[in-house]
Amino acid sequence: MAITLAANDQLRKTNDYQMIQTLEWTDKGVRFIDQTKLPTEETYVTCKNYEQVADAIRNMVVRGAPAIGVAAAMGIALGIKNSKAESGGELKHDFDQICEVMSQTRPTAVNLFWAIRRMREKFEMLRVRPLPQIKQALIEEAQRMHAEDIAANQAMGRFGATLMPASGGVLTHCNAGALATCGYGTALGVIRAAVEQGNRIHVYADETRPFLQGSRLTAWELMKDGIPTTVISDNMAGSIMQKGKIGAVVVGADRVAANGDVANKIGTYSVAVLAKEHGIPFYVAAPLSTIDFAASDGSKIPIEQRNEKEVTHIAGKQMTPDGVQIENPAFDVTPAKYVTAIVTERGIARAPYEASLAKLPGAERAAVKS
Repeated sequence: MAITLAANDQLRKTNDYQMIQTLEWTDKGVRFIDQTKLPTEETYVTCKNYEQVADAIRNMVVRGAPAIGVAAAMGIALGIKNSKAESGGELKHDFDQICEVMSQTRPTAVNLFWAIRRMREKFEMLRVRPLPQIKQALIEEAQRMHAEDIAANQAMGRFGATLMPASGGVLTHCNAGALATCGYGTALGVIRAAVEQGNRIHVYADETRPFLQGSRLTAWELMKDGIPTTVISDNMAGSIMQKGKIGAVVVGADRVAANGDVANKIGTYSVAVLAKEHGIPFYVAAPLSTIDFAASDGSKIPIEQRNEKEVTHIAGKQMTPDGVQIENPAFDVTPAKYVTAIVTERGIARAPYEASLAKLPGAERAAVKS
């Protein structure tokens, strides 16, 4: 199922930015860069059925809320393409089964459920059409979502770049770059856009334990772009801030509640508290599809619990004694009071977030469908 390709086959250059092909639709299936193998191997995985796509999401071959959403949409399209259904009723049965499998992969990333809902709406609109037309339309919808995500990230970058310091250090936690999206990135998109307009930024990337998305993925992306980057352990963030090396913090999000509470990778809350203490602005970059208007606050956001082995082992080597109890929540919730601004593709929201998020263009439709 896995093949390794030359990097040039998977990257297209736009100015000085290397557009990473995180995921794409192909005639053979949905192809992903295997993020579990980075940074030492650039390996690409082609999923030939929807079950394999679901496994890729579940096992973090593909991760990051926007990328998970589009991956799920492509998985649904692939499942319907491969369906042996001979009637509309049979196809509806297959569609519902595929959507259910996708919905069970990653509970916190709201983009997953946004994508499933959007594909379901498209399917319902087309149910009376011939089966081949339905299949092709779902493929095109998934591809449209892929293109829209890249455009949204670039728009987000343009808004967010106005918030970045002209020079100096910017801290980020986890990976909210091209690898977490269909291209360009959310938090890293903001940094990329700022660098493109001439800001002299040095990125400090938290390791982001236990899965090391910062040291493995964020550093890998930024090194490709030639953006100066320093990896620090998670427990160094406060010290680096105290020394005056950080001018801003920018992170992504897996779900944003209607009041501005933000669910993001575990450890984000600690970074936000430290930023507040040191008078450093803390920005969140996330598309409108990541805002869950049905969740009134962060307590309504489900937090995924992952396998304890991610904590007990590093690179296959056991690091903890047998029998010790392990906690491994994948995310935490940062209260809105610590968030300076939320950057979306539709504009920048500031406190009070209940009002500002709801006033973003397109928010009314998103709220109705949440």
